[in-house]
Amino acid sequence: MSQRTGATSGIAPADLIAVVPRLSWRRIVVIGDLFLDEYIEGQATRLSREAPIPVLEFERKFYRPGGGANPASNIIALQGIAVQVGVVGDDEAGRQLLQELRDAGIDPAGVVVDPSRPTTTKTRIISRGSLRFPQQLARIDRVDRRPLDPAVQEALVSHLRSLASRAEALLVSDYRTSVMSDGMAQTVLEIARAHGLLTTVDSQGNLSRYKGFDLVKCNQAEAEATLGRELVTHSQIEAACQDLLDGLQAQAVVITRGPQGMAGLSRSEGFVILPAVNRSEVYDVTGAGDTVIAVLTMALAAKLPFAYALRLANYAAGLVVRKLGNATTTQRELCWAIEHW
Repeated sequence: MSQRTGATSGIAPADLIAVVPRLSWRRIVVIGDLFLDEYIEGQATRLSREAPIPVLEFERKFYRPGGGANPASNIIALQGIAVQVGVVGDDEAGRQLLQELRDAGIDPAGVVVDPSRPTTTKTRIISRGSLRFPQQLARIDRVDRRPLDPAVQEALVSHLRSLASRAEALLVSDYRTSVMSDGMAQTVLEIARAHGLLTTVDSQGNLSRYKGFDLVKCNQAEAEATLGRELVTHSQIEAACQDLLDGLQAQAVVITRGPQGMAGLSRSEGFVILPAVNRSEVYDVTGAGDTVIAVLTMALAAKLPFAYALRLANYAAGLVVRKLGNATTTQRELCWAIEHW
């Protein structure tokens, strides 16, 4: 049975707030492509004489765990337990990323160091000027998309097998930079089934790889590309969810729609479509999808109904787009948003 609902229709805000503490202590193993996000900030003082660009006077440089490490950061911020599985290079960026993981409270027990490849690094140039918020001027990516060496892949699988015995869910964050292959996706699924674990995935468009996962999350552009058709109306979104659910043999699918909110379909609970809870204070959408998959995974691992999980994820996404870069949110902020939005 379909249900077409607003952000809290059918669920009282107090009831939604009451389940937020159940996100605590959920133990999630996150496997995916690990990035070091580097931010270089400067004050815009004048225009360059060499090109029509601002000249920035350097103020600070800072780092955050990115890519597949961002869902793990969100899990920690929401008082869960995150164990990271992925690959870094034997370089300064890799050492910095491992330190960032530890500083964030993420257990790097499943991270493999591969001396043959560099650590993926995304450098963002941020301008502070007269505007209210800093503005991103450019991004430089250093990435190696070669397939993993078989020995590195075997090490990842070994870590995953040992870590699964204490997990409640395996969350895959596929940024398409080599960690996840068709074979690795099937291995994740086999390990999860052997231990009775929830499987969730946020993939950058290669959805067919994750057939059989419990929950598959994608954005609207990825859903349209997969299905080969435009999604505009609510009925078209619902039909798309049904086609993805059937084609992927999943238990639930979620399509994020940017300023239009998100929609999801569960085999057991039906269809839910939600408007965005925050459309006026959108500063930086970087990593919002990572927040969504983290909250969905934690909520479903806590055995919350799908309708509750989707609403919590919707509020969390509305919070992180108000912050710079790969941001996270807290249980306290989540409760505030539910009460005030």
